Amino acid sequence: MGKLVVSLDGVVIKEVQITKDKTTLGRQPYNDIVIDNLAVSGEHAVLQMVGGDVFIEDLNSTNGTYINGKAVKKQLLAHNDTVEIGKYKIKYLVDDSSEYEKTMIMRPGAAAPPAFSASVNPLQSGHSGYGGNARPAAAAAAVQAASIKVLNGAAAGREVTLTKVVTTVGKPGVQVASITRRPNGYAFAHVEGASRPSVNGVQLVGDSVPLRNGDVIELAGTQMQFIHH
Repeated sequence: MGKLVVSLDGVVIKEVQITKDKTTLGRQPYNDIVIDNLAVSGEHAVLQMVGGDVFIEDLNSTNGTYINGKAVKKQLLAHNDTVEIGKYKIKYLVDDSSEYEKTMIMRPGAAAPPAFSASVNPLQSGHSGYGGNARPAAAAAAVQAASIKVLNGAAAGREVTLTKVVTTVGKPGVQVASITRRPNGYAFAHVEGASRPSVNGVQLVGDSVPLRNGDVIELAGTQMQFIHH
């Protein structure tokens, strides 16, 4: 289920679940999402839900509609996209983990972080049993068997299996990171937040780092252990 979090100067004003095929946004009171600001046109933009996808379309507004700093006419929204209308920021979030605590958002990723070198932590080490004739499916199955276990806080002890290609963890607007499944293992990358997450007490420096069994990830005050079976 997708939702929009509307904020002004970093303060969240409202949250709106996207449940209709068409959701209008503008200054006039008849819009589904009303933003009473002169920088916002009467009928500024419309959000259209097609299947599980949500598109935003600018309705020839005076000041335009921006996504992640770029002006758009019509664009598919991805998880964590920030729509900017005037001084207002509207973050689009996809949360399909209603059974999991709200600080942990698990979802399929729209864009994976940059790949790390295949020479780093190659799958072959410790997996010589696959041999040169191993089918990619067999290797992928081996990589899938991983999970993260929460070590502190209200959800301490909870373990979540990483079933998706990209899993994001953290608190939107505070600190978010991603864990990406690759043919040669898992990569951990910084997504958003002023401070970078850490692995085993060492703050992330580059775009992404490989994860190994037992690594402890810390972000937004939550510690998680990466378990690769």
